[in-house]
Amino acid sequence: MSQLQLAILLGMTVALGPLALDAYLPAFPEIALALGVEHNDVGLTLSIYVAALGLAQLVGGPLSDRYGRQIVLMSGLLVFTLAALMVAQSGNLNDMLMWRLLQGIGGAFCAVSVPAIVRDQCHGVAAARLFGLIGLVMFIAPAAAPSIGVLMLAVGDWSTIYLLLAGYAVFLAIILRVSLFKRLPTKAPVHTPLSTLVTNYGLVLRHTVTMRFIGLQALCFSAMLVFVTNASFIYQEWFALSNTLFSALFAANIVAMASLNIFNRYLLRHFEAVSILRVSVILQFIALLVLVALAWSGAPYWLIAPSIVLAVGFMGSIVPNNMANALEFFPHLGGTTAALLGATQFSMAGGISAFSTTLSTHSLLPLVLLMAICSLGALCLALGAPRAVRKETARLNELGRSS
Repeated sequence: MSQLQLAILLGMTVALGPLALDAYLPAFPEIALALGVEHNDVGLTLSIYVAALGLAQLVGGPLSDRYGRQIVLMSGLLVFTLAALMVAQSGNLNDMLMWRLLQGIGGAFCAVSVPAIVRDQCHGVAAARLFGLIGLVMFIAPAAAPSIGVLMLAVGDWSTIYLLLAGYAVFLAIILRVSLFKRLPTKAPVHTPLSTLVTNYGLVLRHTVTMRFIGLQALCFSAMLVFVTNASFIYQEWFALSNTLFSALFAANIVAMASLNIFNRYLLRHFEAVSILRVSVILQFIALLVLVALAWSGAPYWLIAPSIVLAVGFMGSIVPNNMANALEFFPHLGGTTAALLGATQFSMAGGISAFSTTLSTHSLLPLVLLMAICSLGALCLALGAPRAVRKETARLNELGRSS
C-alpha cells in the first residue's frame, strides 16, 4: 500500500473525532430548545466528549499493543456508532451527556490506533511525512464539520447530525476492513506485563522537561477549546449571526491553523522547533490580550473574529513543534508519551471548557479572560523551556552515562 493510500485511510479515521466535535455546533440553539435547557448547558456535551476522548486513550493504547490494532480500532468504531445512535434518541440533557461520554471512549480507541499503525509501518522521515499528510485532514475535517451540520439541519433536525456520524463510522469500519487491514502488514501484539506499562508512565511523569511541554500543549489546547465550546454562544447568540456566517467564521480558524502549519515547515529549515514554539506562544498570548481589550470595550464581531482567528491559528505552529519536543526525550516510549500527552490535553481542556460554560450567560469578557489565563500559563512554561531540546537531550544522556 502506498503512503498516499495509507494516509487517506488513516486520515478518514482521524476525521471522525473532529466531525463528532464540531459538526453539531450550529445545532446548539436547536438542541437547547429540544431538551429544554439553557444554550450554554449544551456545551457540557462537548466537554464530556473531549474529556473521555483524552482519558480513554490511556486504556486504548496498551490494549492496542496487547491485542492488536484492528480489534481495538473496530471496537472503537462499534462503540462510537452505537453511542451516536443513542445520542440521536436522547430526550434530556443527562441522557445525551451519558451517550456522549461513551462516544468519546469509542473515538479515543480510534484516535489512539492511528499513530500506532503509523509507527508499525514506518519511522523517521517516512513517518514524519505520513503524519504530515494525515495532519492535513485534521484541518480539513473541522473546517467542513459546521457546514455539514448546517446542511443536516436543512434536511432534518439536530438528531440527523448524529445519524450521519453513525453512518460514517459504519462506512469507516467497512472500508478499513476491506482496504486497510487486508492489505497492510500487521505487527504482532506484544503482551507487555501491566507493571511495565505503569512503570513506563512513571518515567514520563517524572521527566520535568517533557511534562513542561505536555502542560504547555494542554493549556494552549484548553484556550482553543474554550472558544470551540462557546463558539455557538459567541457568534450565534451574543452577536446573533446566521448559521452560514457562523460556519464561515469557524472555518477561518482552520484556514489560519493550516496556513501557519505550512509556514512552520519552512521555518523549521532555519530555526529550532523550540524557538518557533516559544515565539508562537508569545504571539498567541498577545492576540488574546487584544481580544480581551476588544471584548471589554464592546467591539463588534468583525473586530472580535479576526483576533479569535489569529489566536486559534497559532495552534498550527504550536502543536507540531511541541509534539516533537515532548517526544524527543523518549525515543523508545513514544507511544506512552503520546498517550499521556493526549490524555492530559483532552482531560484538562475538557474540564476547563466545562467550567467556561458557567461563565457565558451574561458576557463575552469572562470567556476571553479564561482563554488569556490559559495562554499565560502556557507562556510561563514556554519561557522556561530549554533553548535547544536536542542539546538538553544530549546533556541528560551524558549525565545518565556518568552516573
